[in-house]
Amino acid sequence: MQRYFIPPGQLTASEAVVTGDDAHHIANVMRARIGDSIIVSDGASREVRATIAELGKGRIVAAVAEELPMTAEPGMRVTIAQSLPKGDKMETIIQKGTEIGAVRFIPFLSERTVVQYDAKKETKRLERWHKIAKEAAEQAHRNRVPEVEPPQTWKQLLQSVREADAAFFCYEKEAGTMLKRKLRSAIEARGGANGMNVLLIVGPEGGFSEREAQEAEAAGCVPVLLGARILRTETAGLVGLTCLLYEAGEMGG
Repeated sequence: MQRYFIPPGQLTASEAVVTGDDAHHIANVMRARIGDSIIVSDGASREVRATIAELGKGRIVAAVAEELPMTAEPGMRVTIAQSLPKGDKMETIIQKGTEIGAVRFIPFLSERTVVQYDAKKETKRLERWHKIAKEAAEQAHRNRVPEVEPPQTWKQLLQSVREADAAFFCYEKEAGTMLKRKLRSAIEARGGANGMNVLLIVGPEGGFSEREAQEAEAAGCVPVLLGARILRTETAGLVGLTCLLYEAGEMGG
């Protein structure tokens, strides 16, 4: 059954109104008919099964048939902070990270970031990133669409550390400190993983500089390894995210 996210104001006690590209997708791509069922979420607190009652141009009205439980979101809330990678790698990170269970993405600029950041293109790029997150959340049957923040500076990112219950940064020069061990310690200190906010920071293609590593630790981040092998920047965040959610019991653990 197809799933769609709509603004909270378009989901009432009795009906759901789907507009824009999603309405086009329902009518012209899925070729839905009156009486067909869809799943609609407001991305906040409600998800319903609804029966299509009206098919209009750019507007679909569906009658709420059943309230559904909001059980698809992980108890541990993981934010991936990713130094902007080259090409379309950020799109892959957002898409796959959404499928796995990340709740937020923070692109940032670091000392060895290779890509040339163009602020003039930020709005268009953010719109595309949000669209990718929404489509991936629908495909993965998420209850919410992950947030995608505008790119931040390194200093701005470090200020976000105080918001997290635990913050880890992937650093290949950190000898022998595995993410699993540090995460378990953090979970035990907090008394459980449910509701825990975790920040996972991933560097660019060239990794973090020693100065950045020192600044990250001073801000409260814990340097960790993801294994004995060096991972590409677009791989590291996804591996780290999977490890975090597995240890929290969110992926069959």
